[in-house]
Amino acid sequence: MPTLIPIADPDDVRLEPYRAVRERDLVGRQGLFIAEGEVVLRMLLAQTRHAPVSLLLAEKRLAKLEPLIAGLAPEAPVYLAPQAVMDAVVGFPIHRGILALARRAEPLDPAALLAAQPTPALVLALVGIANHDNMGGLFRNAAAFGAGAVLLDAGCCDPLYRKAIRVSVGAALTTPFARLAPGEDLVGLLRSQGFEPLALSPRAETALADLARPARAAVIVGPEGPGLPDDLLARCRRVGIPMASGVDSLNVAVAAALALHHLRFVARG
Repeated sequence: MPTLIPIADPDDVRLEPYRAVRERDLVGRQGLFIAEGEVVLRMLLAQTRHAPVSLLLAEKRLAKLEPLIAGLAPEAPVYLAPQAVMDAVVGFPIHRGILALARRAEPLDPAALLAAQPTPALVLALVGIANHDNMGGLFRNAAAFGAGAVLLDAGCCDPLYRKAIRVSVGAALTTPFARLAPGEDLVGLLRSQGFEPLALSPRAETALADLARPARAAVIVGPEGPGLPDDLLARCRRVGIPMASGVDSLNVAVAAALALHHLRFVARG
């Protein structure tokens, strides 16, 4: 069993990593991240890449969670606080009553991650995704439709931001991802590992329904509004999703879900 530590004082220094969670999330946590909620906690404790450091639970949640946290290492303490104390520490009403502090795994190398994918393979590549809700949704879809990895360019936001993890329902913790360095050539990297880059764009040359499945496929999506850069589109096969007249575009996570589903379950090689 882990070490259970009752906390009665919201100023207890041992809870410093959990203090003012939103503000701390924005300035960065130097190799750590916060996970929130029971489903996400289950995902965190089931995987092995990211190491739990400690838990902060509302006292009322302990009885239900005891079987789940029983295998937590003794060096990862579980702090137990009354709901009011936990709210005061976190800085807002934390109705789920469950937070975990974890240490990030070492970053994966993008080329090595791609090289490790089997054939056939499906990956998702993200360019300039700055919205954490979209990031979480994209990771959830990648997991749901069997993408073996997610690549992020240097302009993407953090998949391990608390809100992104929550929206992903923990998939950001379990789906392998790697971030490219600023200026690194995404399309060139994909091609060097045998992946065909398929860029989702309204300026399409192929409708999604007509797309055959490449042996190694990479679905590339960009930010809503500007979309993918022209120079990237010029080097990829451009794939579009037909829509009703008068509709400009889909949410990026929805568009990615349709493309991943098609390539995973519908398209034939």
